[in-house]
Amino acid sequence: MEFDFLRPLDNEILEIIKGFSSQQLGSKVVFHTAEEFPDLNQVSLAIIGVLENRGDANRTQEVDLTHIRKELYGLFPGNWNTSIADLGDIVEGNSISDTHFALRKVVSSLIKKKIIPIVIGGSQDLTYALYRAYDDLEQMVNLVSIDSQFDFGKESESISASSYLTKIIIEEPNNLFNYSNVGYQTYNNSQEEIDLIDKLFFEGYRLGEISNNIALAEPVFRDADLVSLDLTSVQSAASGNFTSFIPNGFSGKEICALSRYAGISDKVSLFGVFNHNNSKQESVLIAQIIWYFIEGYQYRSNEYPFGSRENYIKYIIPLEEELVFFKSNKTDRWWIEIPFISTSNNKLKKSSLLPCSYEEYLGACNQEIPERWWKAQRKNIV
Repeated sequence: MEFDFLRPLDNEILEIIKGFSSQQLGSKVVFHTAEEFPDLNQVSLAIIGVLENRGDANRTQEVDLTHIRKELYGLFPGNWNTSIADLGDIVEGNSISDTHFALRKVVSSLIKKKIIPIVIGGSQDLTYALYRAYDDLEQMVNLVSIDSQFDFGKESESISASSYLTKIIIEEPNNLFNYSNVGYQTYNNSQEEIDLIDKLFFEGYRLGEISNNIALAEPVFRDADLVSLDLTSVQSAASGNFTSFIPNGFSGKEICALSRYAGISDKVSLFGVFNHNNSKQESVLIAQIIWYFIEGYQYRSNEYPFGSRENYIKYIIPLEEELVFFKSNKTDRWWIEIPFISTSNNKLKKSSLLPCSYEEYLGACNQEIPERWWKAQRKNIV
């Protein structure tokens, strides 16, 4: 059975959690222990550790998630009624591909049960295994990566934390509909890589662009299935990562806001945090990132709008092509329609709604076609 890949939590961390008060998060979570595996019928979110970082060329030690769990379960929950389980860890396999196989099977089973896995790694090549977990679900996947670089590599190169995206793009079955990078830093990426993102009609948002207006990222997460967060996208001043000094990156406040956007998205079904450097300082930040994801999940509005549109105001903008916008009466959030073109070989089998911002609606009123809409339409028919 796929859950046999999961190792229960050590008694050491369980004893620490037992010492927390009844008001702290540790008392609200059910744990995979040597004696008992949680009843998944009662679970909405599942935390999984993956003790695999061989994909990181700079690894200096094995993954240790003890400090993260200690910090996370010592926090106080909000006014939550979400049921959370910690299912323990997937340990290193004989090879990286063995670990990827185990992770894929565990995650796929959880998503089928409508449980959202929160995966703590390990190196970011584990994102490839998370992407492959959707193969069994037979759906197109939107991947959002919070990262300072695009992680392209040579086709012949073995998979690693800095090259996994190439494998996702070229390998069959190709279920990737969209890739969005939030927070890339130009000097960490070659011009060829930046041009390739445009040629594939993917989306890249520079660090300064998001830091200046973090709300720009919300529609991107609203359309994501899988969110992969690379901790090297955070500046060292916020993360405490001085093993490899990172002068520029997201602040602690910004990375937690992005995590909350991921949690609040009705569509996100999988969240991963990767490239932890094992320091106690960074563990504090990771605990808060996960806390904000859970906080966001708690406030999901359940308005993923592919059913009834009665609760939406429809706006039609006559341009060269008619643009159709929808605004939610419930949350004031905006969507734009991607039309179904019957004469083309569409990846999407019906017209669908793409999350957008109010600013994009205003731009359309001024005869500006939203770039995200144009890219989504091109991806759909290419």
